[in-house]
Amino acid sequence: MDLSDAYANGPYIAQAEDYPPRWTAAASDFRAELAAGGRLRAGLAYGNGPREALDLFLPDGAPEGLMVFVHGGYWMAFGRETWSHLAAGALARGWAVALPSYDLCPGVRISSITRQIAAAVTCAAGEVDGPIRLAGHSAGGHLVARMLAPAMLPEDVAARLAHVMPISPLSDLRPLMQTGMNETLQLDADEAWAESPLAMAAPEVPVTVWVGAAERPAFLNQARWLSDAWSCPVVVEDGKHHFDVIDGLAEPHSEITARLLG
Repeated sequence: MDLSDAYANGPYIAQAEDYPPRWTAAASDFRAELAAGGRLRAGLAYGNGPREALDLFLPDGAPEGLMVFVHGGYWMAFGRETWSHLAAGALARGWAVALPSYDLCPGVRISSITRQIAAAVTCAAGEVDGPIRLAGHSAGGHLVARMLAPAMLPEDVAARLAHVMPISPLSDLRPLMQTGMNETLQLDADEAWAESPLAMAAPEVPVTVWVGAAERPAFLNQARWLSDAWSCPVVVEDGKHHFDVIDGLAEPHSEITARLLG
């Protein structure tokens, strides 16, 4: 069975083509504002490659802690510069926010991206004291969930994790082997399961799965599978689809920001 359509979002979202330029424009404006105020540390290297870097946004005053947002794009697209504006909600509430880029498939395998995000979280943790809260969208939801695997993060960093929020996550990668994307992802059965959060033991760190009520059934299923496997809550946000379910992160008083940081 070809599941390509089941995991296709754009064809089922009105004016889907308008979202990437809208994200890019909002992110560019936000970066410029924070840079002008001396509150952006751009391009902090966490590895040796050009995409192994993160941007760190700083609040006024001492940070309450660190929030890390990991972007989506099916491990094949985008970078940190497209999502800077999503730091606004946590930043307004006094949290420092890190947004990493990572290498993309097919140049690397998903397992390598997972290790890169672990390095990025570790790097950001070395820059900011206090509790750490992770959020990630779609493929980024998969990646932040994977940070809860045993020994994925150094013990001192893992001990600081206070909350993890996979948003519209891919929790079981095996269905993606039956999509056209796998020509790029190059998943085999062993890696697909090893990289699936569903294969992991339920973590002790608090987790909230978040998904839009108007998302494709495949993503609603993926979210509920993770909630069931980890016995953690899932919030199904009314009226939200795969592209706008993250919008609330830019607002300090939104339900999603309050839940992530609360």
